[in-house]
Amino acid sequence: MGRITASRKQLKPDPVHGSILASKFINCLMWDGKKSTARQIFYEALEIIRERVSDQEPIDIFTQAVENVKPAIEVRSKRVGGAAYQVPMQVNRTRQQSLAIRWLLLAVRDKKGRPTKQKLADELVAAFNREGTAMTRRENVHRMADANKAFAHFGW
Repeated sequence: MGRITASRKQLKPDPVHGSILASKFINCLMWDGKKSTARQIFYEALEIIRERVSDQEPIDIFTQAVENVKPAIEVRSKRVGGAAYQVPMQVNRTRQQSLAIRWLLLAVRDKKGRPTKQKLADELVAAFNREGTAMTRRENVHRMADANKAFAHFGW
């Protein structure tokens, strides 16, 4: 498994919304240890969302967006008798969250030519509406798992 950090124990909720998830997201968004910059981008993105979607709190939209992107199953490689099978498996909660965050940020960083706050706002609204690049990635992961259902009995 990957390295285990104590970030879950130390993670403090973000100052504005008191959300641990937002705090985690800001940390993943952060580049070169520039947390204040990351924080600013995140909150500005939430402001853009507030202007677009007036009937809901932006932080709720963000939380729901991450919720929507979380994968329920994924495929893992498993070697059985010299052949590698893609075995569909349940994804545990922490991995679901980190994958969702990673995919959202990948989607944002792949888009070019606009300020990050706008790209982030776009992607979050898209994910909230169950569309966008991060959602597509989740669909693909689910589709892979579905296609390899035949090998589920190799699960361990």
